Amino acid sequence: MGEQQPFDESWRRLALRGDEAALRRLTAEMLPALYRFCLYRVGRNQHLCEEVVQETLLRALRQLERYEPDRAEGNLFPWLTGLARNEIQRVLGREKAALSLQTLWERMDRELLAVFAKLESEPLSDEMLQRQETCELVNAAMAQLPPHYRQALESKYVSGESVRTIAQRWRMTEKATESLLTRAREAFRAGFLALCRNLEVELQT
Repeated sequence: MGEQQPFDESWRRLALRGDEAALRRLTAEMLPALYRFCLYRVGRNQHLCEEVVQETLLRALRQLERYEPDRAEGNLFPWLTGLARNEIQRVLGREKAALSLQTLWERMDRELLAVFAKLESEPLSDEMLQRQETCELVNAAMAQLPPHYRQALESKYVSGESVRTIAQRWRMTEKATESLLTRAREAFRAGFLALCRNLEVELQT
C-alpha cells in the first residue's frame, strides 16, 4: 500500500504549465471527495452538485497560482473546498434556497468541528453516526486520505474494531497496526485541521 503523494510546489509548477499527468491527477484524486463534500450542501441535487464540482475544478485551474503548497502542507482538498463553498452559495442563491441551507451547514460545521477534534481519543457516538449528514461529512474529510489510512480509521473508529482484529484481518502484527493507526490519525488531523481553519475563516465572514 503506497503513500499518497502531496500536491506540492513541484506538482503546482507542472499543473500551471498544463502538464497532462498533473492535471489528470487533480481530477482523479480530488473529484470523488469534492463531490461528496458538495452533495448534501446543495440539497442532494445531483445536477447542482455536478455543476458546483465542475465549476470548482475549472476555477481551481484558473486560480492555481493562489494555491500555497507549503502553507497547506501539500493538502489541496481544503483549498478546493473553499472554492466550492463560493460556488455552492452562487447556485443556491440562484435557486433561492441559500439562506436556509447555508444556515443548516454552518450549524453542522460548527458542531462537527468539536466532534472531529476529539476523534483521536473518542469514537464517534452512535447518535452522531446515525445522522446521514455526519456520514457524508466524515466521508468528505476522510476521502482525501490514502486508502489504507482511511480503511484503518474506519475500522477502528467507525466499526469499533480492536487493534487485534484489524491486525489479523490485514495479516499484520499488532505493533505494525498501531503504527499504521498513529500515522493515519496524524494524516487525518493535519488534513482536517487545515479544512477547519478554512471553515472558521468563512464562518466569521
